[in-house]
Amino acid sequence: MRSMRTFRGLAAGLLLGAAGCAYGFSGGGLPTHIRTVAVLPFSNETASPEITKEVTEALREGLGRRLGLRDASEEKASAIARGTIVRYEIDVPVAYSANPQQATATRRKLQIVVDVELYDQVTGKTIWTKKGIVGEGEYAERAEADGRRQAISKIVNEVIEGAQSQW
Repeated sequence: MRSMRTFRGLAAGLLLGAAGCAYGFSGGGLPTHIRTVAVLPFSNETASPEITKEVTEALREGLGRRLGLRDASEEKASAIARGTIVRYEIDVPVAYSANPQQATATRRKLQIVVDVELYDQVTGKTIWTKKGIVGEGEYAERAEADGRRQAISKIVNEVIEGAQSQW
């Protein structure tokens, strides 16, 4: 008799537990209606005109590859990515030569700071925004493009992670 009560109690507990398993977490990422994106050329407040194209293209490629969004014109896109390049600093010394006769730095750092907004054109609401995203990259002397690629990659990663973190 006692074992029968134990069995029924255990069976009831298992049924209740199994019923609760239907609950799960959903969310994160972009709303389901966002399938296309227009990455507008970023405003550029720096003296480096080439940076605009590089940031825009890297963000377009990253949103497509990592979030599965297709590129679209501004009029047809369900979302818009836009922003401003606030600062671009190069030649921040990182490491110096050990030779006291030589005063040149062997490694340098650059820094790019941007403000970014992802906007949902369907609902008319901002999906995600962040000001002051900092991307940094180190490079050898005369190899600024390498550092710029590193910095832009870090910015793209932060934008994608920010978009994915939305509930």
